[in-house]
Amino acid sequence: MKLFVGLGNPGEKYRANRHNVGFMALDRIADRFGFGPWRKKFQGLISEGSIGDERVTLLKPETYMNESGRAVGEAMRFLKIPLADIYVFHDELDLAPGKVKVKAGGGNAGHNGLRSISAHIENDYKRVRLGIGHPGSKDAVVYYVLNDFAKSDREWLPPLLDAVADAAPYLAKGDDARFLSDIARVTLDEPETPPRKSGRSSGDQPKAPKASGPHPAGERASKRQSALAENLKKWLSSRKSGDDSA
Repeated sequence: MKLFVGLGNPGEKYRANRHNVGFMALDRIADRFGFGPWRKKFQGLISEGSIGDERVTLLKPETYMNESGRAVGEAMRFLKIPLADIYVFHDELDLAPGKVKVKAGGGNAGHNGLRSISAHIENDYKRVRLGIGHPGSKDAVVYYVLNDFAKSDREWLPPLLDAVADAAPYLAKGDDARFLSDIARVTLDEPETPPRKSGRSSGDQPKAPKASGPHPAGERASKRQSALAENLKKWLSSRKSGDDSA
């Protein structure tokens, strides 16, 4: 079993904040794979279901960001989930908007939610870093993360959340490299080539839908890829010209 944790603050006031992009990612995954209804448990909201052959519990702590570790620690102990099978989805100031990275352990870069989790369950869990960009000044960070995404952000954010949900089966399998490779296809980055495991041929790897095939999921993914790439280009252009607003 995997535990996917989304970070954010509870309540309608914070729902569309940049700081709540972790909640948004889990909501999209739950919708995509038909997870059960959200219910209160572990000082948060959980939803349970399967992604492919893997059982996954989704957790949105309701302890507010700074105390996220209380909920994660309780869920981890009750479900007996090892650190390596915990993935925390969170906003990342040090990544450009639309970029996604996965890492295990490491520093918390001033993120209070991560700091709280590390204090409760140690540090070697997986972090799914969802780039929101930096406001440019350290003094502006709190205002920036606790305010809603700008209109220009909303052009790329929904397609990116769709891409995260599309690639979630690889994350559930523990194939972080393939997850990132699929995400990279819908950003301006070149896809990363996942390392090939010894003793397995390329034919043993899960295959993505062929773009030229008639499969509806492949067609939808292709459209999202084009839309996100185009919207990111527009966003970057507007930033350069000074037209974008926070």
